Amino acid sequence: MTDLRCRKTDSSEGEKEEDERQNELELETTQAREPLDAVDDGSASVGGDGDEQQKDEGEVKEEDAEQKRDELNRPESSVKRSKCSSASGLLQRLARLFFGCLAAVACGVLYATYMSLYHDRKFWFSIRQEVEREITFQGGSGLYYYYYKHMLTAPSFERGFYELMLDNRTVSGQTINAVERLSLYPELITSFIYRVTGSQDFVEPIYFYVGAVFGLQAIYVTALFVCSWVMSGTWVAGMLTVSWYVINRPDTTKVDYAIPLRDNWALPYFSCQVAALTGFLSNNISSATEMCCYLTLSAATFIFLLVWEHSHYVLFIQGLCLLLLDSFDLVPARKNADIHKAYLGALFLAYLFQFQNPALLSSPLLSLLIGTVLARYFQQKMKMGPLVARVMKLVLHFYLVFTTGITFSYLVKKLIPVSESDFILKFLEVKFGLNMTTDFITNFLLCQESFQTPGQDLFLRLTQASVLPFYLLVLTVCLLSTLETIYRRLSGQPMKTNLRLEDGRIGEQPEVIYHVFHTLLFGGLALLFDGMKYLWTPYVCMFTAFGVCSPDLWMTVFKWLKLKSIHPVVLSMILSTAVPTIIGFSLWREYCPRVLAELSDVQEFYDPDTVELISWIKSQAQVAAVFAGSPQLLGTVKLCSGSAVTSLPLYSDIDLLRRTEDTYQVYSMRSAEDIYKILTSQKANYVIIEESICNELSLNKGCRIKDLLDIANGHVVYDKGEIYSFSKHGRFCHEIKMNYSPYTNYFTRVFWNRSYHVYKVNSVISFQY
Repeated sequence: MTDLRCRKTDSSEGEKEEDERQNELELETTQAREPLDAVDDGSASVGGDGDEQQKDEGEVKEEDAEQKRDELNRPESSVKRSKCSSASGLLQRLARLFFGCLAAVACGVLYATYMSLYHDRKFWFSIRQEVEREITFQGGSGLYYYYYKHMLTAPSFERGFYELMLDNRTVSGQTINAVERLSLYPELITSFIYRVTGSQDFVEPIYFYVGAVFGLQAIYVTALFVCSWVMSGTWVAGMLTVSWYVINRPDTTKVDYAIPLRDNWALPYFSCQVAALTGFLSNNISSATEMCCYLTLSAATFIFLLVWEHSHYVLFIQGLCLLLLDSFDLVPARKNADIHKAYLGALFLAYLFQFQNPALLSSPLLSLLIGTVLARYFQQKMKMGPLVARVMKLVLHFYLVFTTGITFSYLVKKLIPVSESDFILKFLEVKFGLNMTTDFITNFLLCQESFQTPGQDLFLRLTQASVLPFYLLVLTVCLLSTLETIYRRLSGQPMKTNLRLEDGRIGEQPEVIYHVFHTLLFGGLALLFDGMKYLWTPYVCMFTAFGVCSPDLWMTVFKWLKLKSIHPVVLSMILSTAVPTIIGFSLWREYCPRVLAELSDVQEFYDPDTVELISWIKSQAQVAAVFAGSPQLLGTVKLCSGSAVTSLPLYSDIDLLRRTEDTYQVYSMRSAEDIYKILTSQKANYVIIEESICNELSLNKGCRIKDLLDIANGHVVYDKGEIYSFSKHGRFCHEIKMNYSPYTNYFTRVFWNRSYHVYKVNSVISFQY
């Protein structure tokens, strides 16, 4: 176990220093008294024998010489002892640091290796053909891999980058900047490294891409390891963090089934940023370590903003945590100002690298930063005065921050129109029950699993893995201690910067307070949106592991209980070792066989109908053909064939969502002429109808695609709480299979199997009766 928090002095070292100072004082007093003693001896020996006087003088001289030698030897021996003790202490700290870092790296490498083996076993990745491998990128995530392939097939990196900035071969009838619209910097950097390193000679492009993602996952768990280690002072907490992370993998990561998703590229950098922020907020660090943490924080924040279009929303939540820290005066103002500088610098660089993306200017993060700076300028004496006055100043401070931030965001949106701003507000109104709508896009997003309320299965899995019970215990103790600290600060009491274990004040550590706010805010969002669990659950594992391994937490509990029968310091040290040992042993016994069994279980992912569809497109369709269909399927079509499509599986772009709504009309109850006009306006040559959508059976009836379309088109009748679809036209995806007029006038079936029906959109209408 390694103690990363630099305690100022040990009690034993302090006693040694006091002893040395006392010895020095004694030496000075003896030196001052020696001349007086010599004078007394001389006066007493007057009138005596000359031999006795000479003998006494000789003895005195010998004693003086011995005392001088002792005086010279005594400081040297004490200095030697202090040097030896400091050298041995430094050696022990370096050894603990070395083994802790080795354990962190080993955990990351083992996790990446495990995920690689599991992925290969699940999809039989190594024995598949290229098309079958690409189909395993589910949920439309394969679209990102297409651009990686495009960069490798381009004559040069510069040429490929230029083609992506002026891409007219992806969305029909549009020229888009794919780098900005899809956040393709991960693919650009990965393809550049693949070219420069000459990796094409010994590894296939798809393996290099997948390996890069799994490598980032290794960094992810390593950063969680380090974060828990820094807070608790022992790398046992890091190992427990990684264990819980792996066991709860369905709720901590989406890398299992959708490798190219932006989340899998971005969240490792966010984990590094949180770890650096944790170290930066700590009081007991050296100036060099603080600078290293600050540089890591700045770099990770910039990369996080660069690779994920939703990153500024995540940083906004983090900014709220830091606002609370600063408002309650729990962190030095200098550090808070430095963090704001890092945020502003990262936003500015990301704005430039994303081709002046207006979404960053109107982001809630920038509005929060502007509001905080202006509010602090107008309230320079906010942290002064009695308790009641400070509480009133805090209320005014929060009012100023949010009022100024909202005003700034409003002005920016008026000067630079942002298409998604009004839509997000409308979406939140419907989500929280403040409004109702028949809009297809709003209801479509609300029906996505990521935006729905999580079920009880999430909390059941966390409880079975023993995370949730210990998490509630750790959170309760840290939260109550934090509230005590906030009350003391508002009452004018200073915070201790050199906390000792016997103080029992875990809530006075700024890094702990930050993580209390962090887990509360992200946990609240995870209770509303199921997709937020991937931002909350990993830090639940980290925060819980820190708590059970931290002697400070147990000491805080014993101080509240006023334990006297057993020495609380000794008991807290015992529990901080015994509890994680018992938890680790139980997890090893129960879950280790399950984790290893996942590598031995024979699984198979094979979709012959999709493979047949892609093979037909590549062999029979024209190179310049445009396909219409569901966004997820179009992502696969674009990846495997390179054909242009009418829409993309990108739910953060309102224009693409409108095109998706138009394409989905093939599952509505509209006429053949209406569908034909929609498809020709999008310049589609072929439309793919999926049986799974057309004949969808779901318990949640209101969230089926055809139900959402019927509601948006006004083709529903409400009777006694039930919804019935009604229209003078039949459902298009059913009627077109009958092969009768007028459907055959506009469309011609060219391919079909059990899952897909492909119809060609006739360029010349043939009227057949």
